[in-house]
Amino acid sequence: MRYTGGWLYDQVAAGWEVVVVVPQSSDLRPFEILGASKAVDLESALSSASYGPMPDTVAVAADLYASDERIRNGVLEVLSENPATIALWGDTVPSELDSRIVPLQHRLSRAAQVFKSHALAAASAPATAVGLTESFRTGGIDAGRMRGGLLSMA
Repeated sequence: MRYTGGWLYDQVAAGWEVVVVVPQSSDLRPFEILGASKAVDLESALSSASYGPMPDTVAVAADLYASDERIRNGVLEVLSENPATIALWGDTVPSELDSRIVPLQHRLSRAAQVFKSHALAAASAPATAVGLTESFRTGGIDAGRMRGGLLSMA
């Protein structure tokens, strides 16, 4: 949420259905503030045999992608089987995605800045000013103009 909360809010405001995948017993209130349609427990999502409709975009933290083989395999599966976009935030770029993703800076709407600020406060995050932009890396189909449904692994 710290890296993509404003972007997530802007996507909801644009009509996306946003599903967040979070560790069990996570506080969902910050994601509700940002407008997430639904929250799914990470372990349940990863152990489920059926995934439901595939998302148009998958957003995931780079360190989570690198540290959990199940997440890595799931992201690669989505990218190989569907015309999907990936959004990745963090300091490291996984080598298998390096040539497929490019830096992107999303300018937050004023509403996104306000809602992100409230979501961070609800998450008891350190008090810092919410910036005008969020930076991450993206790639896949239509990466410059992401659309449709979003699955975010927070």
